[in-house]
Amino acid sequence: VQLQASGGGLVQAGGSMSLSCAASGNILSISAIGWYRQAPGKQREWVASIARGGSTSYADSVKGRFTISRDNAGNTMYLQMNSLKPEDAAVYYCNARTYPSPVEYWGKGTQVTVSS
Repeated sequence: VQLQASGGGLVQAGGSMSLSCAASGNILSISAIGWYRQAPGKQREWVASIARGGSTSYADSVKGRFTISRDNAGNTMYLQMNSLKPEDAAVYYCNARTYPSPVEYWGKGTQVTVSS
């Protein structure tokens, strides 16, 4: 599985931004796909994920502001980020987990900068 993230950039606090993650390869093996982020000096943290069946889950810090979705083919995942805060600034990584072989895949990160 290969993951390609895009859509990062600079946005003002309170603004919105959308990230995309295109999956290729053995996408039928993906059981869940989601986003993590890592701010400077901090550990990478989980942001949101969407399971094969379509159920979504979010970190408390983004609940109500971020929305994860995917296209019908399951090839592309999106993260719509609204009401962005300076603390949302980080490098965002898309992540995929496969089943039945429990393998984790990572895409290259995309930088999100939020100006106050």
